[in-house]
Amino acid sequence: MTSTDTAKLKRMFDAIAAAIDADKDRLCRLDGVIGDADHGIAMALGFGAVRDALASLDLATTEPTTLLNTAAKSFLNAVGASSGPLYATAFIRGAAAVKGRAILEEADVIVMLRAMAQGIQDRGKAELGEKTMVDAWLPAAQAAVVAQEAGKSLSESLEAALAAAERGAEATKDMIATKGRSSRLGERSLRHMDPGAASAVTVIGAMRKSLV
Repeated sequence: MTSTDTAKLKRMFDAIAAAIDADKDRLCRLDGVIGDADHGIAMALGFGAVRDALASLDLATTEPTTLLNTAAKSFLNAVGASSGPLYATAFIRGAAAVKGRAILEEADVIVMLRAMAQGIQDRGKAELGEKTMVDAWLPAAQAAVVAQEAGKSLSESLEAALAAAERGAEATKDMIATKGRSSRLGERSLRHMDPGAASAVTVIGAMRKSLV
């Protein structure tokens, strides 16, 4: 069984920040087709701010809930774009889901992931098929829950989540955007991957690598 303490969660956010920074240009190119070409920059600013804020925490005396709430505040303060409130809500919901736990067991991590995805969906008021990051996040969380309930390890459950997120992001190419700025394009948004779904894959991929 793999357990996750506050230090490992901090390393997770460090890994996400590094992965997003490396993927920043691609995300901006994707956003340039159907948005403002700044999604990669916004995500890099947000997770960079989280990384910097968490570096000042005393991890020995900080519980996972406090770390996640700090991440939420830092991301929101750094990002004024739509992704700011969405990811801040994700981290707040994740924090609430593991409140009172100093060490997260494998099932707790999946509960946290599911709460994050639900937070993004609730805050964005988006449904599957509307060409948003929900099309990656929700299938990822659902796949992780199914795998965990089937007795799979955390590594296997997060691998299932990543695969589902990748499929979900790819599927957005066949969707017409109905949310956000890209909805103004109508059918012209077809054949293009949603940048929010693309960055969700990057985030979930970094989580998988760092939590197992």
